[in-house]
This record gives sequence, structure tokens and C-alpha cells, in this order.
Amino acid sequence: MGEVRTVGVVGLGAMGAGIAQLAIEAGYDTVGREVTSELGETARGRIELFLTRKVEKGTLAAEERAAAAGRLRLTTDLDELSECDVVIEAIVEELDAKLALFAELERIVRPGAVLATNTSALSVTQIAAAVSTPERVVGMHFFNPAPLMPLVEIVRALRSSDEAVETAYEVGARMGKSPIRCHDTPGFVVNRILIPLLNDCVRVLDEARVTPEDLDTAMKHGAGWPMGPCELVDLVGIDVHVHASEALYEKLREPRMASPPRLVAMANAGQLGRKTGRGFYTYDSSEG
Repeated sequence: MGEVRTVGVVGLGAMGAGIAQLAIEAGYDTVGREVTSELGETARGRIELFLTRKVEKGTLAAEERAAAAGRLRLTTDLDELSECDVVIEAIVEELDAKLALFAELERIVRPGAVLATNTSALSVTQIAAAVSTPERVVGMHFFNPAPLMPLVEIVRALRSSDEAVETAYEVGARMGKSPIRCHDTPGFVVNRILIPLLNDCVRVLDEARVTPEDLDTAMKHGAGWPMGPCELVDLVGIDVHVHASEALYEKLREPRMASPPRLVAMANAGQLGRKTGRGFYTYDSSEG
């Protein structure tokens, strides 16, 4: 499809803003679309704050920060994505919303452009069915927080073209990620393994009557994990983990995929981990 120069990102929440940040740092002109200008400006502020922190840490030059910030253009109008070479969708994790968006994107975005979904639990093949050119639809599953997590899963749907998959792979690599290629199966690679594994860890909390601190210590020093399971679920977000668990259980009907009652209760209580200041651990607001 030729060189990718312009990337569109639809949805600028925590994940979408992180993807947009990766795009502008990689040198792509980036069009970020949100439903209101206020939400867009909130995302811009978050991105510019993270870039400023990189300057303060000495990992980004001040002039590079200014150049990157200048590559981000915000809009509330999907039509402004018409000239993008790659569009990455990062909206709410609901199939109907994604189907409606992809149908609109097909109408707007030029025929040769790649349309990518950042879904973590939905079927990329099913999302691709919303368009008449499913060969240009792929998954680009980034991990949260996107600027820090090195992996992106490049997901081949049933009818994805080799060209679309390789274009997405190259974009992920230019963003500084370690991309991997996989096919469209429930949970792809990481979540298919990690979701039931983390659920098992939470069940052990009650079965072995161990504290979160001791469970995390056990897995870090007994299994070589860089981060304990309770720390990890707190970082990801307990609501996010429960949502992904429910989606995988619905598809696979494997008992290990179902969220333990303890996690469901925490999610229902708004005890979501780092982002709310309380999960398995309590966090200062400055830790966020």
C-alpha cells in the first residue's frame, strides 16, 4: 500500500490517547477523533503531560517533544480521517458500536487504507464483517498503558490480506513495539493465557488464605514474574479484567475463564485498582 504517513486514531480515552502518543512520537501525522472537543483536549493534555515527563527524564529532547505535539490534529468529524493510511479504532469494547464505526470508516477512508481494531476480546473477523472490503481489516491489540507496554498483537482475521497484516506490523514496529502476528482466536495470545492464569491466582488468595502481598511475592520469587498477579490486575484495572474474562467465558465456556466472585465484587464496588486508588492495594493519588 506504500508508505504510511498519516495515522488516524478513533477514541482518545486512556488507550486511544496512548496509541496517538505512540503515533506522533514515531513521526506520523496523526488525526485523533473524539465525540466532543472537550474530550479531545483532555486527551491532548494527557499526551503532552507524558511527553513533558519524558523530557524531564532525559529520554526525549525538548525540540522532539514540540515536533511530536505538533503532529497531532484533533477532530470530532470522522470525515477528517479520509486521507489516513491507517486508522486504529480504540472506542468502547462493544461489538455494535464497533460495527457501526467500521461501516462509517469504509465510507470515509480511502480504499487502500488499513482499518485496525484495538479490541482485546471481540472477534476481529466479526468486526471486519461490517465492511465490504474485509481484507483491509486487522487487529492491532496494544496493551495498557500503550506507551509503556512493549507488545502489540497483529491479528489476522479470516479475510485479512497479507499486505494489511504486514502494514500493521510495520506501523507497530515503527512505534517502538515488539509486534507479533497471530490469527483471530478468542483472547488472541496473551489474554488467552493470562486471563485464566490471573483468575487462578485470585482463587488461590481465598483457597490458600494468603495475602495479596505474599501471593505477589510468591509469583515474583518463585516463578520469576516481574510483577505479582495482584499488582498486575490493579494496574490493568479490575473492571477491564472482569470484562475481558466475561467475554472469553462467553466464547469458550471454560470455567477458568470466568471471573472469581472476589473480582466481580470489587468491580461492582468501584474498587478498580490504581485508577481509583484502591484495589488489592491502596495507592496515593500521585501514583495514579
